[in-house]
Parts: sequence; structure tokens; C-alpha cells
Amino acid sequence: MDISDKGILLVLSGPAGSGKGTIVKNILERDNMIRLSVSATTRAPRPGEIDGVHYSFVSSQKFEEMIASDEMLEHTRYCGNYYGTPREHVNKMLESGISVILEIELEGAMNIRRLCPDAVLVLLLPPDFKTLENRLRGRHTNTEDDIKNRLERAKTEVSFFDKYDYVVINEDNMYEKAATTVLNILDSERHRTSRNKSIPTDFFG
Repeated sequence: MDISDKGILLVLSGPAGSGKGTIVKNILERDNMIRLSVSATTRAPRPGEIDGVHYSFVSSQKFEEMIASDEMLEHTRYCGNYYGTPREHVNKMLESGISVILEIELEGAMNIRRLCPDAVLVLLLPPDFKTLENRLRGRHTNTEDDIKNRLERAKTEVSFFDKYDYVVINEDNMYEKAATTVLNILDSERHRTSRNKSIPTDFFG
């Protein structure tokens, strides 16, 4: 009699500047039974991004064909570009016992909430709004208009707080603690009774 070994689909979402990328990188380094789903997008690659590693970069026409053929687990448009999660690869990993992290925007997270009831949604936040602003400004890569737009969008994202299962606070210079919290959430979810419905029968042989 064992705890379910099926992988868990975990959504990690949060405002720009919450530290999602850093948290995910730390989690992947610590647990080899977790993978990051590579999203498809129609936006152009940024410096240093590798096709198939950071994103699968496709044309708008290709993306729309994937939508039409139901190849996308979820998708959304953000700042004029498509973003989405290819379905087949995620399902194969889950069935093989590998948990999958989706690092996606609010709209994608809400789509997963609707389409995948067993998914676990985690909202990652900095300690407060001022810290978020300081992080965005500290990047020195965004225009003032872009920073203002991201801060306004953060207000919308936080307003969906109660649609998530868990919230994790990522304090400055404490990303390993936040990553540990997410790993603990995954471990707890593996022991949820709804994921182990065969145990009462197995218990009696």
C-alpha cells in the first residue's frame, strides 16, 4: 500500500517581480521528480532565451492551429502575444509520476482552475506592494509606463487571491525559504485523501 505516485500539476502564478523564475529554478535544482512545463508563445525571444528551453517560440498562425486542434491545455493573450501550455507533454509527465509546474499568468491560472480540478494553484507574492515596486524598478529593464502597467496589473492579480489554494510570501533574499514552502505544499498534496482513494480497499488486502 503506497501513496499515489501520479504527478501533480502545480500552477505558480504571481505579479511580475514576485520572483517566480527564481523560485522555480531553486525547486528544479532540489527535486528531480518535478519539471517545468515549457510554454508556447508568439512573442519574440529575449536575449539569452533558448527555443524549447525557456519557451517554444511559434508563429501566431501555428499557435492558432494548435488552439483549433485542442493541443493547448490552456492559453491566453498577454500584451498582444499568445501564451499557452501544450497538453500532450504535460499529461505524459503526470502519468509517469513527474509533477509539473506551470509558471503562468492570471488568465492561464484561472483556465487551469476550470479545466483541471485536481491542479494545485499557488499565488506567489512579495511581502507588500512597495517591495514589488522596488523590485520592478531595481531591474532597470522596464520603462516607467511598463512599470506602472505592471503595478496596476498586480492589483488585479491580488484581487483573485481566494481563487488560489495557497499563498507563499517571497521575502527579499529568502527565496530558498519560499521554494521550500512550495515543495512542502507538493508533498502535502501527494498525501491528500482525494488522491489516494484506493487505500481503504488496499488496506484490507
